[in-house]
Amino acid sequence: MTGCDEPPDGAARALAATVRRLQRDADRMRAEARARSTVDLATGMLAERLGVLPAEAAVHLGRLARDAGVPAVTLAADIVALPGETPQPLSAAAPAVTPALAALPDLQQAVDAVLEQSREAFGLRAAAVWQRLPGGALALAAWAGLPADEAVAWSRVPPGVPTPAQRVVAGGAELWPGDPGTEGPSIGTGAARAVLPLVDGGRRRGALEVLQAAPAVPLGPSQRRRLYALADLCATLLGTPSAPVAPEDAADLLAGLLTPALLLDPVLRDGQVADFTVLRVAAGFDDPLGRPREALEGTSLLESYPTAVGGRLFERLVRVHRTGTPLPAERMRLVFREGGLALPTTVLLAAAPLGERLLVGWRLESEQAERADEAEQTVLLVQAQRLARVAGFEEFPESGRILWSAGLYELFGLSVDTAPVPLARLVRHAHPDDAPAVRRLVSTVRHEHRASSAVFRLARPDGTSRHTRVIAEPVLDSAGRLTAIRGAYHDVSAQYWTEVALGATRERLADSEQESAERARLALRLQQAILPAAPPPLGVTGLRAAVRYRPAAQRDRVGGDWYDVLPLPDKRVLLAVGDVAGHGVGAATGMVALRHALRGLAVTGAGPARLLEWANTVALREPQHVTATVVCVLLDPTGGGLRWARAGHLPPIRLGPDGAEVLPLPHGVLLGALADAEYEEYTAHLDPGDVLLLYTDGLVERRDRPVEESVDQLIRAAGAPGPDLERYLDRLLELSPADTDDDTCLIAVQIG
Repeated sequence: MTGCDEPPDGAARALAATVRRLQRDADRMRAEARARSTVDLATGMLAERLGVLPAEAAVHLGRLARDAGVPAVTLAADIVALPGETPQPLSAAAPAVTPALAALPDLQQAVDAVLEQSREAFGLRAAAVWQRLPGGALALAAWAGLPADEAVAWSRVPPGVPTPAQRVVAGGAELWPGDPGTEGPSIGTGAARAVLPLVDGGRRRGALEVLQAAPAVPLGPSQRRRLYALADLCATLLGTPSAPVAPEDAADLLAGLLTPALLLDPVLRDGQVADFTVLRVAAGFDDPLGRPREALEGTSLLESYPTAVGGRLFERLVRVHRTGTPLPAERMRLVFREGGLALPTTVLLAAAPLGERLLVGWRLESEQAERADEAEQTVLLVQAQRLARVAGFEEFPESGRILWSAGLYELFGLSVDTAPVPLARLVRHAHPDDAPAVRRLVSTVRHEHRASSAVFRLARPDGTSRHTRVIAEPVLDSAGRLTAIRGAYHDVSAQYWTEVALGATRERLADSEQESAERARLALRLQQAILPAAPPPLGVTGLRAAVRYRPAAQRDRVGGDWYDVLPLPDKRVLLAVGDVAGHGVGAATGMVALRHALRGLAVTGAGPARLLEWANTVALREPQHVTATVVCVLLDPTGGGLRWARAGHLPPIRLGPDGAEVLPLPHGVLLGALADAEYEEYTAHLDPGDVLLLYTDGLVERRDRPVEESVDQLIRAAGAPGPDLERYLDRLLELSPADTDDDTCLIAVQIG
């Protein structure tokens, strides 16, 4: 019957495709079953060797597979060496490795003979030679004195298993019986062992492990020398290194790499790597010093990059060559030198063994990292501009586009959504008396194409003015046409008013022989008017206090050091010592502002940390932008409790019967540095008779030693305070080791 005895052609093809699909599914299911069985068997072997639970062994197997860069089933097949299955290499460049028990005949005979001859002399019971495989695994290349089943179980040790042999092959020191490193899973459980590296051509190719019955027989110098000789013999018999890459093949290899790289040939001296020769340079390699490839090939690596490669990087390259373990990609900060010029550069480096040579990937810092650094530098620049009260601008006359930095809006008193003021209209924002100077600046830059500067009073919308210095320069094209104007505004108000005050003082002093003496008397009167010579009466509080102010050696320098002792309405006492940065009228003005601000704020009952936050706001809003260090203490005379906070200042010192104690340092930056600064607050207690000492750095600061050492030396030299606080403060000033010619303030308070 035609058409019924055989299926049509289309149906036959569909049936065949279904059969093939079912066969593929069956093959896949059998392969997955074998893989699961292999993984389960390897997990069991690891659990037995490491003495852990199967679940922990499974996690360890997965981690080892990730580190080796191979699937877990491939590493499991390597571990169990299943019959009929060839273990896969751990990397594409590594050949498949024969199971470890296929030992080299000469090496096996040597190990048998040595064990037989040394069994009684050394007390040896077994010996094993481990060979390092590509990827970091160890194979049992030869053994004697071990049960066959134990040798089979330990025929292969995956990378990452912390056996004593793995530690030595990975670059660790040789191990002797009793050393801590001999602990860990290995053959011959419970035996004493020694492990020596097998070194050939400067590279560690394996390890010799010998076992003694416990307790171990001590090995003397002569016995150790014999073991060293045995290790040298084993290293020789273990096999010659893999054939090096020929120079002509190296050129083809590097030509096929996208990553800039160097091929290095080790230079051996006394069996150790002393240098590397730059054998080949990849086409994409970018020399930090701008030299061509031809100038580097054939040179010494240490001579080409002496400061960059020497040290940590060279040690890592030697380690890669010695152990065969690749160096993963790592960013390193290196310094290259050309003549007297130092060029710090960030380089992304990686290294891997290639036969007897090293392949080193070398790439200069990525654009992303450069952009991150540029962003950090931009933040630093903004902070510096804010502290220096400088702001920049750039404008393009043809398009009318103007760029302002954020500080200019604050200087002009404008909101950030206001259009920037072009240089041509700057005269409208200047005081009428300063208009001619501004017009000359604009004309010089726009028409004469020369840089110019001017100082003028900038009129703000709120009716105030800022003394401002503007500097501008033209940007010209190749034809000499003006394409842009860029420059900066500098708020010099604080400097101006300081100069006015000093100028007024100088005008009041005649140019005579008495000018210096009058200036000194004027500075002293100003200091005395600001700082009282004695603290206020404290009899009601039960406290005794003494204060001292020692001006700088140059008496005409009005300083910023200050102190305050103030009884508060809630029966507590405010103690404060501070140091405003700088000297002169500006420092004295800032000091007065902060001292009186703390006095007024303290009556609110707030704690020291809160008081410093408010004082920081005052410092930021001062016209001359004050920065200062302060320590603020609130003392309860009735109970002896005290709370304190600091803004970059030295901590208080508590003096009691048991000696001196420097109180801990709560966190807190100096006033006027950050708008959102926060301050920590600590507590302590004073017993009757204890003395609390507050001081400025002019008492102890030296150029040749840390402040902490000077404080310790001074307190020990001064001894106990005693009942007379006035005399104690005089003694501190007499013994002061300071050499910085700075003002000094002291407060000593004692509970009666």
